[in-house]
Amino acid sequence: MKIHGRTLLNAHTVLMLSATLLSVDSASALRTNRVASGLQRPLFVCAPPGDSTRLFIVEQWTASIKILNLQTNAINPTPFIDLNSVTVGSGNERGLLGMAWDPDWPDSNYFYVHYNNNAGNSVIARYTVSANPDLADSSSGVLILTVIQPSGGSFQNHKGGMIAFSPLDGFLYIGMGDGGSGGDPGNRAQSDTTRLGKFLRLDVRPLPYTIPVSNPWATDTNFVKREFWCKGVRNPWRWSFDRVTGDMYVGDVGQGAREEVDIETAVAPGGRNYGWRCMEGFLCTGSSGCTCNDPALTLPVLDYPHTPHCSITGGYVYRGCRIPELYGRYVYADYCSDSIWTFLYTGGTVTERMNRTVDLAPDSARVIGDISSFGEDGSGELYLCDLAGGEVFKIMPDTLADCNGNGCADALDILLGRSADVNGNEIPDECDCIAIPADDVVINAVADSGQVRISWLAAPGTNERYRVYRSVELDASFPAAWTLIADNVVPTIPPASTTATDTIGASAEVRFYVVTSLCP
Repeated sequence: MKIHGRTLLNAHTVLMLSATLLSVDSASALRTNRVASGLQRPLFVCAPPGDSTRLFIVEQWTASIKILNLQTNAINPTPFIDLNSVTVGSGNERGLLGMAWDPDWPDSNYFYVHYNNNAGNSVIARYTVSANPDLADSSSGVLILTVIQPSGGSFQNHKGGMIAFSPLDGFLYIGMGDGGSGGDPGNRAQSDTTRLGKFLRLDVRPLPYTIPVSNPWATDTNFVKREFWCKGVRNPWRWSFDRVTGDMYVGDVGQGAREEVDIETAVAPGGRNYGWRCMEGFLCTGSSGCTCNDPALTLPVLDYPHTPHCSITGGYVYRGCRIPELYGRYVYADYCSDSIWTFLYTGGTVTERMNRTVDLAPDSARVIGDISSFGEDGSGELYLCDLAGGEVFKIMPDTLADCNGNGCADALDILLGRSADVNGNEIPDECDCIAIPADDVVINAVADSGQVRISWLAAPGTNERYRVYRSVELDASFPAAWTLIADNVVPTIPPASTTATDTIGASAEVRFYVVTSLCP
């Protein structure tokens, strides 16, 4: 009689295969859930890195930043900071426009804001959180940069406002609009002597800032140009970094014909010219200042018509863990039509563009209008702001398959390598209660007095339980064609031997044994 042990694929090998093959498009439908109301022109939301308990809400004209407690779903009665005294409180595209947390948070305790001061000029400033993490020190403001804006009633628009730190290089990126009015009358977006119509890239570690040596014009004799990362944008009202890849996605608001999305991958060296005022999306404007369709210009990856839309609201690449079908997709909207779309950018091409407006309608009693911004919480879940309605909504899965109760969808647990899925049924093995091959098992089958003792060593500290299977065919389908001979075997104190027995008959048949661990 021959006794054999059998080794199955280890869980780590199978995990890699299932992560590659998993389709994330089979997840449930989407919806939005209102998480805050009664706000005054909510313009942006964000959270400190890794903070999953709070959402910081930027109010445009009151220049207050409020905290939504995500555990109680209540807004703190005292604002995190009130900058009303230093911020202009009028103009659809002026006020408190942006906020970003220092990438060294919480060690640094700093955050940064972008606002228009009482003279209408753009200001980047740094503030410090007080000993109370829910309150900033309003007296701690340090001026980083002031950008002079053109004066006059027709120049109150196109101030940009979004600021963010790259997850890869840690530098502060600042999106500046062309300064306002129609058609960029000063051709500022193409000018090398003004910061308007540009993306700036600064190292703010030494105050007020220094020029990163990797900036494309870092050694230019024109000091202002040294700050430029790229040029030729009209009004990059909302843009973001993909927190996984570091790619930058920009929603640049158009003039009267096209709205556009620009993408700059993390490997791009900077120095691009996105073409405004000669180009609006893929169209030539006929304006002077550059050559339309010049090969030196970078065209958008996508544009769409101004009618019935009017103003793109750039969003984020979804990197949360609750919505498998959105993972890796860019989510963006239009301010006027309240349309919401997604697409996947892969291999330099926009694919899978989908209209999500109906999917994300909250319910018959509420509407989402005037979408001023998207934002991420500390876990990468997405929110959107209704400017006129004073509300903030969270994008949610219609249902959440979360068998292990960790707050993440099972499909993403498997995709991202947090859970194994040995049998490929898209259920994490810790929930599936199938037999999982135990890597710590060494089978030692010994015939003795009409019985077979199958022994193995449990790993030190293990709390697993084991099953033992028998078959006369090595290649029999497992576990369906194998006979269970011992279930829920409790290991002895590791590393002592753990055993099960099998009674043998008179025939000297070949037998194979498999020892597997049960689900935790």
